[in-house]
Amino acid sequence: MIDGRLLRGERTRQAVLDTGVSLASVEGLEGLSLARLAQTLGVSKSGLFVHWPDKQGLQLAIIEHARRQFIEQIVRPALRAPKGLPRLWALHERRLAFYEAGTLPGGCFFAAVGAELDDRPGPVRDSVVQAKDEWMDLLNRLTTQAVERGELRPGTDAGQLAFEVEALGEAVVVHHHLLRRERSYLYARRAVLDRLRALATDPSVLPEA
Repeated sequence: MIDGRLLRGERTRQAVLDTGVSLASVEGLEGLSLARLAQTLGVSKSGLFVHWPDKQGLQLAIIEHARRQFIEQIVRPALRAPKGLPRLWALHERRLAFYEAGTLPGGCFFAAVGAELDDRPGPVRDSVVQAKDEWMDLLNRLTTQAVERGELRPGTDAGQLAFEVEALGEAVVVHHHLLRRERSYLYARRAVLDRLRALATDPSVLPEA
């Protein structure tokens, strides 16, 4: 028989992490506390200490939760696309769709906390860096595979192209959420698509627009 208390505890834990990721996408991690999360969710602060005895432990758990969310909603769906160039394009498109859907009020958790922590060494920053490194490694790997499969022109600099895809993915968050540019997603989609089609040996494997 499943212990009802364990189920309730796990539901509370997931609710706290979901809320933490959402709030941090707007406010960053430093302002988050068990008291703030407990108040937002209407639960007892003392009950949360069972899961996270200190602020750093909470922050690390929120980062890991955001990483899993990114994988589940962006990476795994994109990896179902055909190997090579279509998969690289799917990764960018799924990322934009995630942002545009308003899943997080700040658009991107890692863009928000990355700017906050870039000059603050320690375990929390290291955890964000690891997640970002994994993402960049994936972009580089898929770009390299597209070159090796002959789907991108010989001599294509995979690292350069991966950097450009990443830069446009991050730029859309700033342009949409800070500058309120309504066409930001259209521009970010078109810019990467035009770049990939220009480098593709067979542009027909990509959408036309």
